[in-house]
Parts: sequence; C-alpha cells; structure tokens
Amino acid sequence: MIEHPTFTVEEWSVREKELHLDILAQTESIFALSNGHIGLRGNLDEGEPHGLPGTYLNSFYELRPLPYAEGGYAYPESGQTAINVTNGKLIRLLVDDEPFDIRYGKIEGHERELDLRNGVLRRSVRWTTPAARTVKVSSVRMVSFTQRAIAAICYEVEPLDAPVRVVVQSELVANEALPPQSKDPRVGAALESALECEEHLAQGAAGLLVHHTRVSDLRIGAAMDHHVEGPPGMVVESESSPDVVRVTVTGRLQPGERLHIVKFIAYGWSSLRSRPAIHDQVRAALSAARLTGWEGLLAEQRTYLDDFWARADIELEGDPEIPLPRPAGGSACGGAPHPGQGVDGPRLRRPCLLGHGGLRPAGADADRASRRRRRPALAPLDSREGQGACTRAGATWCRLPVADYSGGRVFGVLARGHRRLPYQRGHRLRRGLLHGRDRRYSIRGGGGPRVARRDGEAVVFTGIPQHRHQPVSHRWRHRAR
Repeated sequence: MIEHPTFTVEEWSVREKELHLDILAQTESIFALSNGHIGLRGNLDEGEPHGLPGTYLNSFYELRPLPYAEGGYAYPESGQTAINVTNGKLIRLLVDDEPFDIRYGKIEGHERELDLRNGVLRRSVRWTTPAARTVKVSSVRMVSFTQRAIAAICYEVEPLDAPVRVVVQSELVANEALPPQSKDPRVGAALESALECEEHLAQGAAGLLVHHTRVSDLRIGAAMDHHVEGPPGMVVESESSPDVVRVTVTGRLQPGERLHIVKFIAYGWSSLRSRPAIHDQVRAALSAARLTGWEGLLAEQRTYLDDFWARADIELEGDPEIPLPRPAGGSACGGAPHPGQGVDGPRLRRPCLLGHGGLRPAGADADRASRRRRRPALAPLDSREGQGACTRAGATWCRLPVADYSGGRVFGVLARGHRRLPYQRGHRLRRGLLHGRDRRYSIRGGGGPRVARRDGEAVVFTGIPQHRHQPVSHRWRHRAR
C-alpha cells in the first residue's frame, strides 16, 4: 500500500499533487485505464520516464518456448504471456527545440487526477524549459465504456510568458523497448520484438499499423486519427514505417493561444480474421469515434458511469466529517470513546461485513432478493438496547458491528435471522460465527457464563477462557430447538 503525502482523500477521485519518480511504477498502476477490452497503464503522455510501458488487449498473448537441456515427463513445452501491444498513448512535445521531459528544466507544478465519476485521467503540468520558457501542458485520457475499441486523448499546449515554437509528435509504436521482465533468458528472447508488421499506413492526420505475433499467430490492428485546433499557419505531416506511425503538428504560439489536439485510437484483433478484415475493422471503429466526437465520448462515458454508480454505489447517510463511531466506554473493545458519545450520549450503529476487523464497508443492510425495505446505513441504536458495554462473569460483550471491533480474542458472534445453532454432541465452541434465535442465550464453561445475547443485534463476546476451546453446556441443545 502506498502511504504518500502527495495523494489526497477525495470523494470521487484519486489525486496526485506532485510527481515523485521513486513511486512512478506504482502510480502507473494506480492511474491505469481499462474497459475490459483495452488496458492502458498510466504512463506519462511523453512516454519517458516510465516504470513499465503497457498497452494490453484482453486475451492477446504470445507463446514462448521453454527448451530444456534434458526433457522430462510433464515438462511444459511453452508458456503464454500477455504482451505489450502497439502503444497509441505517445504524444511528444518540443518547445523551441527543447524536448518536454520532466527530468530536465523545472517543474512548476504537476498534478494527476483519476476521475471516477467521469471515467477519465487528467494531467496538468507547468514546465519551464532550460531556455527559461514556461508552458502549460494539459491532457485528458479516456478508454471508452460505450465503444470498447476506442481510446481517446485531449492534449493542449499553452505558452505563459513568451512566444514559442512548438512541435507535437503523436505516434503509434509497436515493439517498443521494455525493461527486463524475467531473469529467465528464454522468456526475454521469445518476447523481444514479438510483433511482425503486415501493413503500415499514414495519410493526413491518420495512421494505421497491422501486426501479427510470431508463434501464437494472433493478428492486431491499431489506428489513430486527430482533430487539430490552433492559430493559423499550423502544419500537419505524417509518416510511417513498419513499427512506427507518426503525425507531426508544428506551429507558433503566442501567450494566451492554445494548440488543442484530440487523438482517437482504435484497436482490434483476431485469431481468424484476415489482414484486410482487421484493417477495415479498426478504420470503421475510428470513423464511429470521429462521428461521436470528443464531447460526445465524454457524455457517453458520464451517462454509462451514472447508471453504473446508481446500481453499484454504497452510500453512508450522515455528515462525512464525523469520524467512524466507537462504542461508548471504549475500553471494552480497545478504542477510546468518540467525543459526544459518552455513556449517556447518542450512539450510532453501522452495519458492516461480519468478521473483518480491518474493514469499514457500508451496505450490510443492502436490499436482498426479497426486496425488503432498506434500512439507513447509519441509524441510532434503540434506547431499549441499553447503553455502553457490559462486563459479566469475567467475559466482556458489547453491541457493535464486528468490523468496528479492534480487540483480540473474538470467540464468536451471535447474529440474528438464523434458525438454530449448529450443534453436535460433544461440539466445542470455536472462533467464528454462532447463529441463534432472537432470544437470550448463555454459554457456560469452566469459568461461568461467557456471553449474554441481546435481541436483534449482533453481539461480540470476548474473554480469556481456561482452555483453548470451551465445551458447550448440554442445556444449549434444548434451548436451541
């Protein structure tokens, strides 16, 4: 788990306030985007520096042979590895011949935000070149949930203090160099340049690459197109080679002017379809994305996620500034009482997943199949249930969600809604869950009663037994029936 001061706690986003190269690889995983078909690691737009470049398609892999000096029974002859496919995220920038690289010049500000409400990754950078020219670079990246073959990037450059000449290079790159992924030399040799080119094309602001894998014989197509907005005099050029397609936009910008580029990327693959079929597939997906447009893709993404969160989101009703409640008295369960929740103060019940002491989930009272009325996630305890925690015959019990219990030696939980207690002759009480009717029970062992049960609430009972497992009294069987 990353515990870093640059990450802030927000309701609908994961925000990184500063860029730290020592955790770059981890943040690439945090800011990754995927729709189940395309997966993009959260690499920087300019490609370098990086922890591990990554662009993946679901189920697209390469076979690697596993030779042995001496064969043996059940030795695998090959292995499968998901490979880094054609990278369409790359957008390089030069400002007055100075390449935009965060390791050079001066970073005035750098922020990234994964917006879970809109389904996009935002980035904003203020960079001063070694020649003392300051520019603002902004980008928004998305992988579409509604058009599964499409990813898109909105890229903007704005000078802040002086006129500059900018060159933006948008690329498709196959077989890009990767850091070593395995100490086994057989793996590295098999995965190096895993894609063989079948077609490359550049035309205007668009480009296309079609490759196939050497051993698994899977075919992949990647295409891109651009919508460019800027001051008059912008020049757009394109070129292609077997592993690279590049679209270059060049122009001069005055302070306050912006170069605005929208990049549409389409992917398609198949183990059966021919090269012309893959070619037409990615071109068709690209045409649909251009028809929808950048704003249309954003609107579709938000609509999709609004529907998703309406069905999947779990909310806590109450003031978000109030810390999680603790039982009154505190000492019974290892936590200090919350201010304002003394013995006579109000208490809150929070339904949680039973048995997970470190979790704080909401929604244990979510609607069941019976569609019973949903109870609020935070509600006052009934006054008849008593106050605080109780101590009885050497055992401590308190009414609170198990997930809010921070103490040790939890012997069991009595939860409502179950027909009977599990019982067998000679049954011993073990750690875990015990279920009973909505009535009062008592468990007697060598040290006397261990727990008392209140109606309608889960009860955590603790104590220090004389033995590891306490036998259950024979009276238990008769009361449980």
